[in-house]
Amino acid sequence: MNDTTTTTGGTTMTDLMSGLDDVKNRTEEALRATEADAGASVVTVAVVREFDAKAVKGSAANDRDAVIELEQAGDSAKAAAEADPGLGATAREAVLAAHLAICILKTTV
Repeated sequence: MNDTTTTTGGTTMTDLMSGLDDVKNRTEEALRATEADAGASVVTVAVVREFDAKAVKGSAANDRDAVIELEQAGDSAKAAAEADPGLGATAREAVLAAHLAICILKTTV
């Protein structure tokens, strides 16, 4: 596909790449916040780390399958963040923002 090729949802590859980059930025922020949070459980940190790793993979792949896989990792990160009683508000909000970003991107592909 070239930059102007449209995916099945009407999104161009350029839009998809830009959206995946935005999600990657948000997962990086969520990972930084979670790793810096002394109250975060090791499980939450690991799940958010996996979410970020999927974002790296998704940015390289630039396809619908990557978006779906990234959304699944985001769902897990969101669940972990919401279930972790020791996670602070800043880290929790960063994870939720990253999850929302992938959910919004998925609606466009």
